[in-house]
Order: sequence, then C-alpha cells, then structure tokens
Amino acid sequence: MPTLDWIGKDKVINHHKDVPYKVLERKYSFDESGMHKEDIHSNNMIIHGDNLEALKSLLPQYEGKIKCIYIDPPYNTGNEGWIYNDNVNDPKISKWLGEVVGKEGEDLSRHDKWLCMMYPRLVLLQKLLADDGAIFISIDDNEQAFLKCVCDEIFGARNFVAQLVWQRTFATKNDAKYFSSEHEYILVYAAEIEKLKIKALPKSEKQLERYKNPDNDPRGPWISTDLLRMEHRDNSVYEVPTPQGKLYKPQPGTSWRHPKEEMMALIKNNEVWFGANGNSKPRRKKFLADVKSGIIPQTIWKHVDVGHTQEAKQQLKKILDASTDFFATPKPVRLINQILRIICDDGDIVLDSFAGSATTAHAVMQSDLKLSYIMIEVEDYADTITAERVKRVIDGYGEGKNAVDGTGGNFSYYELGSPLFLKDGTFNNDIDTAEIRKYIWYTETNGLEYAENEQEKYYLGSHNDTAYYFYYEKDKATILDYSFLATVNVKNQAYIIYADSCALSDIDLQKWNITFKKIPRDIEHI
Repeated sequence: MPTLDWIGKDKVINHHKDVPYKVLERKYSFDESGMHKEDIHSNNMIIHGDNLEALKSLLPQYEGKIKCIYIDPPYNTGNEGWIYNDNVNDPKISKWLGEVVGKEGEDLSRHDKWLCMMYPRLVLLQKLLADDGAIFISIDDNEQAFLKCVCDEIFGARNFVAQLVWQRTFATKNDAKYFSSEHEYILVYAAEIEKLKIKALPKSEKQLERYKNPDNDPRGPWISTDLLRMEHRDNSVYEVPTPQGKLYKPQPGTSWRHPKEEMMALIKNNEVWFGANGNSKPRRKKFLADVKSGIIPQTIWKHVDVGHTQEAKQQLKKILDASTDFFATPKPVRLINQILRIICDDGDIVLDSFAGSATTAHAVMQSDLKLSYIMIEVEDYADTITAERVKRVIDGYGEGKNAVDGTGGNFSYYELGSPLFLKDGTFNNDIDTAEIRKYIWYTETNGLEYAENEQEKYYLGSHNDTAYYFYYEKDKATILDYSFLATVNVKNQAYIIYADSCALSDIDLQKWNITFKKIPRDIEHI
C-alpha cells in the first residue's frame, strides 16, 4: 500500500510510546443541582490538558471501548495559531512543532508540522476505538488528501468507510477569488470494517409528506413508482389495459419490470395506480407501511438537514451569553447528532479530543440514546468555555433545556497530573499507590477494568487462571520470600508477583508456578 512520507515522520511514528503516562486528577464534579461536588465520579469527563498526554492517560480504562470518536482538529489554513507542545527529542522537530504555524502561503513545512502533530494522536485514538466503533474527522481541502493517506496507514485502507461532504454555509461568497467554498469533509474510518454497523436515518417530515392516499386504500399512504425498466426483456413486453380500456405497451428498448402474470396479480391486488381518471400509464404503489423505517445515510449532508456554521455560532452565543468569535467555524449540534444517530447505541462512549466549545458533549446530551462522553481540551478555556457550556446545557440555559429535557446530567472535570514514572524509570512517589495498581493490572490484562480488592493487601486480581500480586511499598524495599508467600491465600494455577527483589530459587518459583517480576525493571510501559 502506498504511504505518505514527510520530513519528521521518522521522529513521530512511534512517538506515542514516549509520551509520559500521567494520572488524571479530578478537580470537581458538577450535576443538575448546579453545585461543584466532591462525591460524584461521573462517567462524563472533561479533561484539561494536551490531548496527546490525555489520550495516553485514558488507555488503562478505555482502550478498545470507545464506540464513536469525533474530532475537529486544526485545518492548517495558515490563519490559525495552533501549537504542538510535546517535546519530540530532535532539535529540528522541536523547533517546528514548538512554534505557532505561520501564514506563509504554501510553505511545505506547514504541512510537515501538521502531520507530525496529528500522527501520534491518531495512533492513540485508534487504540481507544472499539472493534465495532468508528472515527469521524472533520477537515477541509488544506489537509484532506494528506489526512486520508495517514488514516489509511493507521486505521488501514480497508477500514475506510466514507468521505462525507458537509454543506457548512448557506450563502455564496461573491468575493471568493476562484470558487465559493461551501463545504467541508468528514472522513469516516472503522476499527474493523466487518463489525461496523451504520444505522438508517429516520425519514424527514418532507419525505413522509410524499406519501398520500388518494384512493383511500386501507393499507395506508403510498407513493407511485415507475413500472418500466430501460432494457428489453421478451417476457416483459405486453399490453396492459387500464380500467377505462386504454392499452399501454412499452416503447422499443424498454419493458415492464414484471412478467405479465405478476403484473396482472398486482393489478388484481390494487397495487397498480392508473391515475385519478383510471386511464393513465400504470405505476406501482409503494406503501409507507412496507418501506424500511429509515433511509441509508448519504455522503452529502446538506445544511438544511444538519445545520451550518452560522447556526452553530448563534447557538453558542445564545448559550454562553457572550461573543465567541475565536471559534471561527464551530460545528452545529445537529451535525454531531446525525453522527451519533447512525453509529451509537445505548451505553456507548463518545470521545472528542479537540473539544473546543463542547458541541459534541451538547449533542450527546440532546441524544435520545443513553450515552456518556469524554471531552479533551488543551486551551485555558477548558473550564470557562468547554465546561461552562456543558454546565449551562445541564442547567437548561439557551437551547440546553430542550436538549436535556429535564433529565439533568453531570460530569467530572480533570486536569493532567504528574507522570507515573520518573525519567529514570522509577515510580513517582507523589502518585497514589492505587493508581500504580490500576496501571499494573491494565498492562497485565490488556485493559480489563480494575476494581480494588480487599481480600489481601497486595492482591490485584485473577485473570486467565493466574493470580496477580503487586508487592510494593513506597518507603521500603520489598522481597519475594517465604514469609511473603505465607500471606498469599488466593488459590490459582499460576502466580505473577511483582516485588523489588526475589529471595526464592528458580526451583522454588517453578514449584509454586510463580513468575517473578522486578520493580520497576519488568513493568511494561504503554
């Protein structure tokens, strides 16, 4: 498969492995009472911090569990001020990615920077995606072609689903130099294409209005469809009489869609319409009751159906009661709602790692489904705008009241904390031991959810007939010896025990089917 190359790719292709794993620190929780509360741990999360580090911190709990990812990354138009603030260990890359992108026309280094910023983030997003999930990425013509190549590489070209076209404006720009640009794209990739299910969209009122019942058919409203096909078939060329006696025969090169016997049966069953006068060309009656409840989503999404940028700006201004001009092209809630409608089911998790003004969270709360969300925003307005909008939607401000329909809501607000490991590979003593235990369990079980076990102090849990122990103390060295084994009460076929050192012989370890893992040497780094 062809791949895209650019300056700096070799420095970032595995950069996600070098990103420090940081603990998420809950700062407050908010619910429909409007209070900041300490005792609520909501499934809905708003995280303030660099999204690359935040995505890494989500892995222990959410790898392979996110059903729908929507992101609206910087479009790299040359008029933006996004900063890539990760420390890539190379002077040239550090300089490129540490500077604000300039406005230099088609300076190729601008695309290099953007690709270096996006690549490791997309890698982590792919890891978080559920097997039956999909990612939706908004983009315009500045980076669409490059993004498609990178996504083919990360998600697999075979998992490409569609490139949607969203009509983002409703008016022509007469001052455009060449063409008035009125659309953007949404690239859609599945985690595993065979497991992806895209749901039908409900029929609109306009579509339902087409169904009438002029003959009071007891089967209900219907529309008429053509009974001719544009090809000749010998067994389907014959005369059809109308109730008034007029005969209709296909023109040369065409034929009826049904052989004569089938056609006569349709007429007898009152499934053929000859017009109000009973003498018009026959057409097939298609009943609303027989049609699928929904329609297959199309790749062109018009603003009348899913909203436009101006609608999004007005919506945001109404909710926040303030000017939000720094969001040049916010997305309308209806656009995200359409995405949720075709991919999500009750209980699914929705992630947006470029949260901005929290349109995605707003859409989740508007959804008829029972969904939870994770929003990540790097900018300082994560609390004052991203979280504030969600608070106001919960409280019923602006358009939020209809969104939550009186059911309320809640979320927890997080900051990125300290790294779990220091640069020398040892544990950071500022981190709670419970967080370290979660991390060890995650790496050993490939992402199983961790629950604190009070059965034994150092016991983590059992998985695949193996009991896991993390024998660790911050203020003293731990030794795997017979005195520790005397405290092990869990019966299992095998044991994996972490400790600072081991006093047991290889024969002893084999005898008890124990695998010793040294702290911190044998701890896997995600």
